[in-house]
Amino acid sequence: MPPDALSVTFKALADPTRRAILARLASGEVAVQDLAAPFDMSLPAVSQHLKVLENAGLITRGREAQWRPCRLEASALKGATDWLQTYRKFWEGSFNKLDRYLESVQSKEKKK
Repeated sequence: MPPDALSVTFKALADPTRRAILARLASGEVAVQDLAAPFDMSLPAVSQHLKVLENAGLITRGREAQWRPCRLEASALKGATDWLQTYRKFWEGSFNKLDRYLESVQSKEKKK
């Protein structure tokens, strides 16, 4: 049974190196060599990370002669964003309840 897209996306995002790669690509298209430069790992290891990101649909890789550009595909994050949004509403509601409770406690303290 193939994994669902959301699971593949979160698996790709679970690694800090891959998140750093995505952050770098948010500034624009970058060659694989340039993406690999800040990491203390081999080019094949970086390529493995790129493969995971590409399989998740988070990046695309091109080939223009000797240049291998990578591009962020931010639209692939929409499914994860939508899923997380439901939990954001939950936490905001919880924080609002906590705020009201703390205000009532402070109000009672002031009356004393």
